[in-house]
Amino acid sequence: MSASTPVAEPASTHEDGPLARERSHLSASRSALRAMREDVEALDISDVTANWVNAAVLQRQIEDRVKALADLSDTPLFFGRLDYLRSPGAERAGGARGERFYIGRRHVHDADGDPMVIDWRAPVSQPFYRASRKDPMDVGLRRRFGYTGGDLTAYEDEHLSDPAEGATTSRLLQQEIERPRVGPMRDIVATIQPEQDEIVRSGLSGSVCVQGGPGTGKTAVGLHRVAYLLYAHRERLARTGTLVVGPNRSFLHYIEQVLPALGELTVAQATVDDLVAHVEVRGEDEATAAVVKGDARMAQVLRRALYSHVTMPTEPVTVVRGSRRWRVPAYELEELVRQLLDRDIRYGAAREALPQRIAHAVLVRMEQAGEAPDDRVQDAVARSAAVKAAVKTVWPPVDPAKLVLRLLGDPAFLAEHAEGLLDEREQKTILWAKPARSVKSAKWSSADAVLIDEAADLIRRTHSLGHVVLDEAQDLSPMQYRAVGRRCTTGSATVLGDLAQGTTPWATRSWDEALLHLGKRDAVIEELTAGFRVPTDVITYASRLLPHIAPGLTPVASIRENPGFFEVRPSGGTDDVVAACRELLGNEGSVGLIAADTRVPDLAKALTAAGVTYVAPGEETTHATRLTLVPASLAKGLEYDYVLLDEPRAVVDGEPDERTGLRRLYVTLTRAVSGLIITHTTPLPAPLT
Repeated sequence: MSASTPVAEPASTHEDGPLARERSHLSASRSALRAMREDVEALDISDVTANWVNAAVLQRQIEDRVKALADLSDTPLFFGRLDYLRSPGAERAGGARGERFYIGRRHVHDADGDPMVIDWRAPVSQPFYRASRKDPMDVGLRRRFGYTGGDLTAYEDEHLSDPAEGATTSRLLQQEIERPRVGPMRDIVATIQPEQDEIVRSGLSGSVCVQGGPGTGKTAVGLHRVAYLLYAHRERLARTGTLVVGPNRSFLHYIEQVLPALGELTVAQATVDDLVAHVEVRGEDEATAAVVKGDARMAQVLRRALYSHVTMPTEPVTVVRGSRRWRVPAYELEELVRQLLDRDIRYGAAREALPQRIAHAVLVRMEQAGEAPDDRVQDAVARSAAVKAAVKTVWPPVDPAKLVLRLLGDPAFLAEHAEGLLDEREQKTILWAKPARSVKSAKWSSADAVLIDEAADLIRRTHSLGHVVLDEAQDLSPMQYRAVGRRCTTGSATVLGDLAQGTTPWATRSWDEALLHLGKRDAVIEELTAGFRVPTDVITYASRLLPHIAPGLTPVASIRENPGFFEVRPSGGTDDVVAACRELLGNEGSVGLIAADTRVPDLAKALTAAGVTYVAPGEETTHATRLTLVPASLAKGLEYDYVLLDEPRAVVDGEPDERTGLRRLYVTLTRAVSGLIITHTTPLPAPLT
């Protein structure tokens, strides 16, 4: 193998050759991993727990550990090797002899505890992603491995400290990036690039926003950042929790295997609708109403409406204790109420504090009269009928759903609390034509559920997690950002998105604005512009839309050596579409037929009539069924080796306006990894002609 031009070496026939030795290490590592798993399975906890609850918790932890140590037969146990010139940190120890580390998805050690595979997240693994000839980071040799299934078939070397060896492009790296796939998204630990690794390893204390065009790997970066943070801050995040928020169930199903493949089983996944599921959503808003309901001004409307329930006392409180009567005048009660309002604490917390404040005022009078009451007396006074009645009048309990129900159904109530915030037209837009009689009978929309969540947080603080990943964030409304943000008020966030792919009427205009609503205005904004997954010809064609949908946004530059397959075909109808599907299925890998939502039923009938099997987004593809029929509205975040895009004009026309339609078209054009065919009977949208 040439020292100046790394190439993949084919399988060696020599038993003592480099490839044979690497295979031997792979076999030994798999045996060591199996032994680690068997050690965990053999643990006897019968005598180490005090009760059945502790035993159940410990047993669950053992089961999770066994799952985390699973050896996936078709997944490489290690994908790289680092030969250090000196041991890491050796400059402090007089320059010890260099060590060799195999880099993989999880740590594996032998019976003596010596590492056989180093976790990709460990500090010693970082040079695998960051080292270069300009900065070799004390690495003499970086070796990459090629696999077919789980079998090691090739290797490729870079001598980073050799000045005679010029810069080269890793062929194994390119092959791994361009490798066809069937099924859900997989991890990218073998192909993480330096700019991606910098984001992945950014600290837990700070939030990061990643703007990335199609194929730049922003979703993978976000998921791998979670895996890294769990490795670096496991104890802390085990207490506080982590969450991945995606745009829909199909997307979450597509990415759900990435973290388990890295040994991380505890990360929850949800959509925004899941987070705010206080009521059953049975209705749908017009776009104009959804835009107003999603506006950040609604948070202030809700706050006004909620605190309008607080009224100043007009009567004193008289508490009877034995033969004595203790009186707290109205003006003193008013001062207690104003103090709580000025503290700006949650409505519910203030309501709980008020009885104790009143009881304390009573105890002061008792002490002034020569009595010596203790805390038990104060608690008894706080629970007395007189104090409870006063609190119920002054600071009544409020149900968040009933509050929103009244706002949307009572024009006078809405007008009172939206004055100066929403104009008359906006108020009419969000008012229900027919007010609901109860929370259960109301036809709540998704936007209504977000309002209820906001109201619930004003009453009782939402539990905060340690870290939240928010993907496809460009489609969230300000109120949805607030809903996600309150789940990480004491933690950090990773925000992922592409402004050019915003397809909702309330789509994000700028990341600075989005981060403000999220409550993470200090987040660092990073931009990924190198395209790893979308072929050059495809991304170049799709980028014709950028001046119309996101002026000023940097186009993605594909770094793939394979330009990909791309063709625009006039079509005679569904028969031609079916024929094109058969053609693409002749290649290796997954195929996605993407069409405007209104076209999907007809295409489904045509495929069925022709005997072409297919699945819907979110359903598992197999080697026998590799075609997915995808409505354009669900295409975001998904990718396929080959895509057939049917009728671009229909995709655009399916949206409420031309700009949103072109953004939807941009999304559908950029789902292909290896090739794209566009079929059309109607003229293409003007920017593409």
